[in-house]
Amino acid sequence: MAISSSRSSSFSSLSSAIVALAVFLLLTGTSSAQLSENFYSKKCPKVFDAVESVVKTAVAKERRMGASLLRLFFHDCFVDGCDGSLLLDDTSTFKGEKTAAPNNNSVRGFEVIDAIKSKVEQVCPGVVSCADILAITSRDSVVILGGPSWNVKLGRRDSTTANFTAANTGVIPAPTSNLSILISTFKAQGLSAKDMVALSGSHTIGKARCTSFRNRIYNETNINSSFAKSRQRNCPRTSGSGDNNLANLDFRTPNHFDNKYYKNLLINRGLLHSDQVLFNGGSTDSLVKTYSKNNKAFDCDFVNAMIKMGNNKPLTGSQGEIRKNCRRTN
Repeated sequence: MAISSSRSSSFSSLSSAIVALAVFLLLTGTSSAQLSENFYSKKCPKVFDAVESVVKTAVAKERRMGASLLRLFFHDCFVDGCDGSLLLDDTSTFKGEKTAAPNNNSVRGFEVIDAIKSKVEQVCPGVVSCADILAITSRDSVVILGGPSWNVKLGRRDSTTANFTAANTGVIPAPTSNLSILISTFKAQGLSAKDMVALSGSHTIGKARCTSFRNRIYNETNINSSFAKSRQRNCPRTSGSGDNNLANLDFRTPNHFDNKYYKNLLINRGLLHSDQVLFNGGSTDSLVKTYSKNNKAFDCDFVNAMIKMGNNKPLTGSQGEIRKNCRRTN
């Protein structure tokens, strides 16, 4: 039977579309799968309870741990994407990221992640990645400390290597960063200046070491004098003396996730140089003012930025692996 010209044209168009789709799938592979809020709904529905129970115990034992766990997710995502590479210990074939300058003697909470992974493996062996555990843990840490909640997108797989060089060469913003460096560093991760200011609000919880703010409290002028003096009492001017002494990033409510961080900046009481530059006559001043007055606006933008950051170059599909132990590859 002869095919009419109109049917022939339609068939040709359909064939072209199928070929184009096949080429796309060949080029992208299964790794093009998107993250999903329902990724574990059938595979491991108990994962959220397992993670939350360990995080609650850890934060109840030490309130600062919530901030430390949140920070792990940041420092992981900024180096080659959210792939759990930060959790890997050094091996004979690669140097891990834990001893890179932004992380060494600074990032902490690895033993809590180990405990979470162990509990998750008990309920769903070989199913949930360490990268996804970091994402869920960061959300739970914020919620437990009084912050907003959100539906975490999941489906990440774990890296089989780490990148010490990248972690050590400026992809993670330093506490001495100026505004333009902060904006460009976050932009390199696909995050806007607005995202950067909102994510900086995570400094409403946690502590910083004397080495991170010594220059600010002794040498900078855009700092409240009484605030500077109070911090100097626990952070000597001389380098090497009291380097690891700690101070709250938010002197008002250091264990509660709120917008007090931004209120501090309005009165020049940002602890880090990279905090105060957000409100120092620059392009982000208006955002700081908005968040200082409107906690809901901060919560909303923080959540959106966290989800956006969590989408940073994840390994999916057949890429990477699901580690049995977060500290080493399978």
